[in-house]
Amino acid sequence: MSAVLAWKSSHLDDCDHEQIALQMTEHARALARDVHRHALRLPEHDGRRALAEVVLGDAERILAEPLEATAACVQDRARLIRALYARLDRLAAAFAPPA
Repeated sequence: MSAVLAWKSSHLDDCDHEQIALQMTEHARALARDVHRHALRLPEHDGRRALAEVVLGDAERILAEPLEATAACVQDRARLIRALYARLDRLAAAFAPPA
């Protein structure tokens, strides 16, 4: 994912961009489900849950956009995956036993 985000320009064919974007889209959907599941375990007025809902709203908006066979679309999906992982890590930490 870091490699995709570091692209200044991509020399891949459109079909390759499309394939990568499709895979990232499915990965982002799976992560969004995990974030949602974890967020629901928190109290309704917990700030961590509110932040998760913001990230999930962004995910819903981005994933609703038409898929394009471009490097920019692939990078948008990569940024979304990074944001979802960051939120999932914070939610998982909320349920980790104290050290």
